[in-house]
Amino acid sequence: MTHLQAGLCPETKEKARLELNENPDTLHQDIQQVRDMVITRPDIGFLRTDDAFILRFLRARKCNQMETFKLLAQYFHYRQQNLDMFKSFKADEPGIKRALMDGFPGVLENLDQYGRKILILFASNWDESRNSFVDILRAILLSLEVLIEDPELQINGFILIIDWSNFSFKQASKLTPTILKLAIEGLQDSFPARFGGIHFVNQPWYIHALYTIIKPFLKDKTRKRIFLHGNNLNSLHQLIFPECLPSEFGGTLPPYDMGTWARTLLGPDYNDETEYTHTYNALHVKQVLGNTERDCSPKHMKRSQSVVEPGTLKHEEKDDENTQPLLALD
Repeated sequence: MTHLQAGLCPETKEKARLELNENPDTLHQDIQQVRDMVITRPDIGFLRTDDAFILRFLRARKCNQMETFKLLAQYFHYRQQNLDMFKSFKADEPGIKRALMDGFPGVLENLDQYGRKILILFASNWDESRNSFVDILRAILLSLEVLIEDPELQINGFILIIDWSNFSFKQASKLTPTILKLAIEGLQDSFPARFGGIHFVNQPWYIHALYTIIKPFLKDKTRKRIFLHGNNLNSLHQLIFPECLPSEFGGTLPPYDMGTWARTLLGPDYNDETEYTHTYNALHVKQVLGNTERDCSPKHMKRSQSVVEPGTLKHEEKDDENTQPLLALD
């Protein structure tokens, strides 16, 4: 059923075949076999089981039908177990709106050298009095719901970069095991996205300590794809080319405008005082937002404004010892 691969460039189709075991001749049969398993979980309300929806789960689990169904079931189970997170799951919901406008997450317009979408987070921008951790997580999940509609990204996947510059110990103390577990379950176990890597830069010592908290919640393959670069941007550039990155990460692109992704989701009337009408109902996965963006002044947050040249460090002291893979999501 080649129509299921409509919109894919030839290179991506070949990548799907080689890396994801995707066979266009059997794809419809694979989808139907996953759909047939739905009756085995009457405790779960499967709100969507059409071909296009199941296909993204197949791609996330390399066309293993049983693993695909487990992920599909967990996707809806997670939403049933956390109804408050998803009962008003749209870009103009006040909590999600604030998080998006504060840059949670940032989404670069360009892709990396492997065709992966790059998401960025500036951790120090988190103001707990303005954004709860749950609202930030909701904004990230909503953003992924929008992005995963793109079949190219279903195959090529995502990269996440977190800049921990100026992230205080007090802020870190708010990252409790409960909310960290909620985030890991939502991203690692319950969402059909392929994460090629999660990169920490400029992380303080207490972020390393958080690893001991989250380790019990992580799968083995998850531990292999988070890289702690410290202030060594050279190691980051070995994995993500500088020409794909904004200047905050030593890249050749201009500094990231924190309002870019928020304007994409909230529409041309993006404004602090405006009630938004452009929404994305991700629970049913129906896109009703517009793609029009308005040219307006960049909204710069309190993140570090330092701009570094490619291949240099933000700080004078090089920290090669902090560059190590810890975990990742797939």
